[in-house]
Amino acid sequence: MSEPIEIRTERISFTSEGIDLVGALRFPAADRPVPAVVLTGPFTGVKEQVTGGYADRLAQAGFGTLAFDHRGFGESGGRRGHEDSQGKLTDLRAAVGLLAARDEVDPARLGVVGICLGGGYAVRAAAVDARLRAVVGIAGAYNSPDWFARQMGIGGYRSALGAFLDRYDEYLPAVAPDGGEAAMGGTEPYAYYGTARSASPFWENRVTRGSLHSLMTFDALGAASLLGATPLLVVHGRVDDYCRPELATRLYEQATGVKEIVWLDTARHIDLYDIEPYVSRAAEVSADFLHRNLDTVQRP
Repeated sequence: MSEPIEIRTERISFTSEGIDLVGALRFPAADRPVPAVVLTGPFTGVKEQVTGGYADRLAQAGFGTLAFDHRGFGESGGRRGHEDSQGKLTDLRAAVGLLAARDEVDPARLGVVGICLGGGYAVRAAAVDARLRAVVGIAGAYNSPDWFARQMGIGGYRSALGAFLDRYDEYLPAVAPDGGEAAMGGTEPYAYYGTARSASPFWENRVTRGSLHSLMTFDALGAASLLGATPLLVVHGRVDDYCRPELATRLYEQATGVKEIVWLDTARHIDLYDIEPYVSRAAEVSADFLHRNLDTVQRP
């Protein structure tokens, strides 16, 4: 195993549509501009949790990294605990612009890495932002309204959307113990967010019910065919009850450009949040893929 390299961390503030966002930049010691990635993570997640862990590992692999709090979450401004899909994509564009303007970064070698819900945002961002030259999804949620409607039946799907709209501004817990009502129901989300595993002073256990409407109407899978010029890596667990392996397969199959898929023998979705050897393996294959596809970028 190679020795850890020196990493410089910098707290950063920037704006997106006038909303103040807060992030952490990490730069490896280097004598020339480095490739860099912006990270986007799980539903309700903040920069001290999953994205921060992957940002550390990718910085050790030679990348500049930016993990930040999207609008409404963590230290950033905006409506608290509200999942704003289009707003998050706007935040990603602002984050890419921030990285591109840094002297430490080679603006021709930028990528995006998304974990869990961020996987879908990463794909959608990469599909429409030509500055992003590679995209990685790890345990990604490649949401598809069409898929949801087929699984639930169109009547059930529309009924669920209607219920979220009726109580759009109300809050509910993000996670809850013992089967309690929560946006992320079940024991697995609570095992991460409800315990010291996810400790952050900036994480809040609440989201709007309108957030669930955003999740069920956000189309990440539909962007697959737009990645023809953007290399794609999908890293996914073979067992995942929250971000379905079926949708990861569909994303890979529908992408038309350079693409790779790596399956890991996880037992749970959250294994790829902070459990070894899964996180290190995901970071290793991601770093290798990003180096191969960003280091060979032809500059204009």
